[in-house]
Amino acid sequence: MRIEDLNWMDVEEYLKHDDRLILVIGACEQHGYLSLMADVKIPLALADAASTRTGVLVAPPLNFGSSPYFLTYPGTISLRLSTLVDAVEDIVRSAYGQGFKRILVLNGHGGNGGVKARLIELANELAGLKMQWFAWWMAHSVEEVAIRHNIKPNHANWLEAFPFTIVADLPEGEKTPPVVPSDLMDARTAREVYGDGSFGGPYRVQDEIMQEIFDAALKDVLQLLKFES
Repeated sequence: MRIEDLNWMDVEEYLKHDDRLILVIGACEQHGYLSLMADVKIPLALADAASTRTGVLVAPPLNFGSSPYFLTYPGTISLRLSTLVDAVEDIVRSAYGQGFKRILVLNGHGGNGGVKARLIELANELAGLKMQWFAWWMAHSVEEVAIRHNIKPNHANWLEAFPFTIVADLPEGEKTPPVVPSDLMDARTAREVYGDGSFGGPYRVQDEIMQEIFDAALKDVLQLLKFES
């Protein structure tokens, strides 16, 4: 159940019996042969699936994140980290002021990690606010699936190649991971290093494995929505 499908009176009615909200934050950035919106599509699919099972309301996703290192790839649209942090704070404050007291942030993009510190500050400031943070690709359950199948997850490789993120024919086989000269690279250097945008490894695996990944992440989301202390 998404806010975009409701009117304000519907949300007011929802808040009479539930104070939970799912907020998706992602990015619009290069993902090799995959959708530029992969970092939104994946957590939003998890949010929708979780909402179907629980009835928890899903806020409109924040489609832009912090991706300065990919700005030489056309289609990448990046916010300054300070802008992103302020935007998420404003969203949370708006929701809290209306009665949403339990907010699960589903993050789809590694560059958004700096938001967590601001959310902790908000939790200290806003009485009764409880938040959870879930970065699906970092979940132990997802890692276990990868280990079981002996495949290494990476940016823009098989890990993010869900049927709903594939927008072009994928190359066969694997890409040799490039030599990365530094953890801090400007966008021009990053494009020279990563080429097509994949960080290496298989471009695609069987759909059955991708379903295992999705199911593992969804199980974690459903558990987090219980907001157990």
